[in-house]
Amino acid sequence: MITAGDFKKGITIEWDGGVWNIVDFQHVKPGKGAAFVRTTMKNVMTGSVIERTFNPSDKTARAIIETKDMQYVYNDGGLYYFMDMETYEQIPVNSDQVEDAIPYVKEGQNVTVRFFKEQPFSVDAPNFVELEITDTEPGFKGNTASNTYKPATLETGYTLQVPLFINIGDHIRVDTRSGEYMERC
Repeated sequence: MITAGDFKKGITIEWDGGVWNIVDFQHVKPGKGAAFVRTTMKNVMTGSVIERTFNPSDKTARAIIETKDMQYVYNDGGLYYFMDMETYEQIPVNSDQVEDAIPYVKEGQNVTVRFFKEQPFSVDAPNFVELEITDTEPGFKGNTASNTYKPATLETGYTLQVPLFINIGDHIRVDTRSGEYMERC
């Protein structure tokens, strides 16, 4: 158990039938009345964000979140299958739980899967990935100094903006946190 007075950013708690990550907190000691803790919490299952106040002596259960490095194996309709590299067990994950990571992940690539009570709830791609350009307009030599961009489709089907000198077949590095082109590999 953890008291609200001990809340810190990044702590995950079980509260009101859900699993919540403390995004922000503030201990408030008004001139009149009792002190309280104002928090901003994000539900790790649904992604909803709420603000709540707690009495500093309120107790909640600390949620244990397990992370595993797993390999993306294949997609079957709305389910994405990931393989545990230690046990070779394959687990299905719903499309809404992988929607942030899947545009940057190709088959055979390792990702981080988060579990609560042995149920997967989110998938995180590596911060940087190298992917091949499968479709874009032809590039031009010498267009390396301008800040002009064009759309390009990656081998995963994701479309992003790249500089004019990038061609089909080029490998690029993508920042998965922002979805932006970083450099040509």
